[in-house]
Amino acid sequence: MIDQGTIDRILDAAQIMDVVSDFVTLRKRGVNYVGLCPFHDDKTPSFYVSPAKGLCKCFACGKGGNAVHFIMEHEQMSYPEALRYLAKKYHIEIQERELSSEEKAAQSERESLFIVNGFARDYFQNILKNHTEGRSVGMAYFRNRGFRDDIIEKFQLGYCTESHDAFAQEALRKGYKQEYLVKTGLCYETDDHRLRDRFWGRVIFPVHTLSGKVVAFGGRVLASATKGVKVKYVNSPESEIYHKSNELYGIYFAKQAIVKQDRCFLVEGYTDVISMHQSGIENVVASSGTALTPGQIRMIHRFTNNITVLYDGDMAGIKASIRGIDMLLEEGMNIKVCLLPDGDDPDSFARKHNSSEFQAFIKEHETDFIRFKTNLLLEEAGKDPIRRAELIGNLVQSISVIPEAIVRDVYIKECAQLLHVEDRLLVSEVAKRREAQAQKRAEQAERERRAANRTLTNAATAEGTASPISDNTAPLPTEEEINNGTNPPAAPQEEVYSSFIPQEGKEGQEFYKFERLILQAVIRYGEKVMCNIEDEEGNEVPLTVIEYVVSDLQEDELTFHNPLHRQMLAEAAAHLHDTGFVAEHYFLTHPDPAISKLSVDLINVRYQLSKYHSKSQKIVTDEERLYELVPLLMINFKYAIVTEELKHMLYALRDPAIMQDNEKCNDIMQRYNQLRGVQSLMAKRLGDRVVLR
Repeated sequence: MIDQGTIDRILDAAQIMDVVSDFVTLRKRGVNYVGLCPFHDDKTPSFYVSPAKGLCKCFACGKGGNAVHFIMEHEQMSYPEALRYLAKKYHIEIQERELSSEEKAAQSERESLFIVNGFARDYFQNILKNHTEGRSVGMAYFRNRGFRDDIIEKFQLGYCTESHDAFAQEALRKGYKQEYLVKTGLCYETDDHRLRDRFWGRVIFPVHTLSGKVVAFGGRVLASATKGVKVKYVNSPESEIYHKSNELYGIYFAKQAIVKQDRCFLVEGYTDVISMHQSGIENVVASSGTALTPGQIRMIHRFTNNITVLYDGDMAGIKASIRGIDMLLEEGMNIKVCLLPDGDDPDSFARKHNSSEFQAFIKEHETDFIRFKTNLLLEEAGKDPIRRAELIGNLVQSISVIPEAIVRDVYIKECAQLLHVEDRLLVSEVAKRREAQAQKRAEQAERERRAANRTLTNAATAEGTASPISDNTAPLPTEEEINNGTNPPAAPQEEVYSSFIPQEGKEGQEFYKFERLILQAVIRYGEKVMCNIEDEEGNEVPLTVIEYVVSDLQEDELTFHNPLHRQMLAEAAAHLHDTGFVAEHYFLTHPDPAISKLSVDLINVRYQLSKYHSKSQKIVTDEERLYELVPLLMINFKYAIVTEELKHMLYALRDPAIMQDNEKCNDIMQRYNQLRGVQSLMAKRLGDRVVLR
């Protein structure tokens, strides 16, 4: 367990700009910074970072938070794992108590898989450097390829001996579980239940995540050492931590150079990346022999809009790979293509030339993708009219996915000249393709919407919308208990809250909006005094926002509908009189990630309780008018939730099962009449303005 003091030191040290810029290219916009969101397919920058508040948020998909939340989401880590990651980054020592056997057993499986991969990397590196076979076979191979020792160390290259189970036996001796050795793909189990190494007799290429963790391995066979093996490369299988379509080899070592150069070179294999690094070109990644995927493209797009694909002159390979490059165009990226001299691939060409020579060759020979594709297909089609018609269709498809209208128009005119066709024909065909694509997207969106509605409906049914409201709702603290600091309430228990309104799927209802606004006021201003009230002896005593909200809800026997909101309000009331309590800090650093993430959303600069100008046009802040704002939010919330509750009670009374149960029916009718009275009083207090618009 990490103590709260250490958590506070980590949060104080973790600068949001510093953390996010490790993974996203940010550009200044006013007082904030903006970049492409790493959590969804973002074509226009929607991911904002506020250094002043220490927060980030995507205003398209909604994801974000503080530095811990960002690392949790981006690296798929648990809360403690993200804290340890940041502690390591900022050299903060964490002293944790010894975990119990139960807690050890409950450790994240993902963490265990990464730990096993880390051990394997160290093992393979050690074999390469210190084992006789490793030096004579593995190291000899790398040096024959021209790799320097510093490059071998940088990319953490290794070797696995010819013994079919040497790694497996060593891992088991060190206490690593067979289950995780198999799940990572480092080993596999034979039919006779023996554990075998997957990468025996191969040189090893670790694959790293953006943050540098080893997520998988690639192993290349050495024919002189392993005769009869037909597969040249073996890669780790898909696992809980490794999805090949979302990883790019070399991205961890290339990301800073990509940002600095504002360009990414895309190659095919491990050795291409390593040789180019050694020659001084570091902004290079590999798709590892697979066609580009949307996940890989989004990863590149976080750092640059410019990509140059390097081909080795193999026409069959080029034709196969260009089919996937339309996805790069669809992403709005600026794509160049460079064809290397015959007989050379990026690996061999880099070994023959230094960085300046390589860069000069690329600059001289690169061309935009559409022109490259046109020339390539024209050569193949020749004078055959049918083949030329197919060519036009192929190019029209590529142009149609480009999001920028101006770029499409430029390419249409250029292709019309190259193909000797009227540009209006291409314009018409592109328009048809884009219309078909839009229709397809709309149909997909509708299918997703219907699926989401079915899910929400099933969830609401599972929650049991016909359970009657009872009087056993967990009581909120009285004003006297709050003032005295005694009897602090525990978080409400889920089983004692009963409502006819489904717990899920009602976020669009009017009351839910006001509920969030009230909670926002509690987080932002909870400990602040909103007004003074007289006690029984006629003395003026201060009333905080938290105290007002709690007592006002209790007055009408209501509570928040959302269980997380109820828990947060109860905790705010319980800790209000703690020394140095500040609601915003308390909830932002809360050990429950769900609470801290929600708190980030509610205090974010884009969320405002109100916009108010006085008669003199002086901007009045929310904090200056809490005495007016909070009561208004409360009365609107209570009216909205009572109205919604009454509606659902009428639905429940139509249920034949309830109508046949006299006791249950009478209870509902009694509560219905009670709430009708409450609603009437609220309406009088609100006057003509029933809900805040």
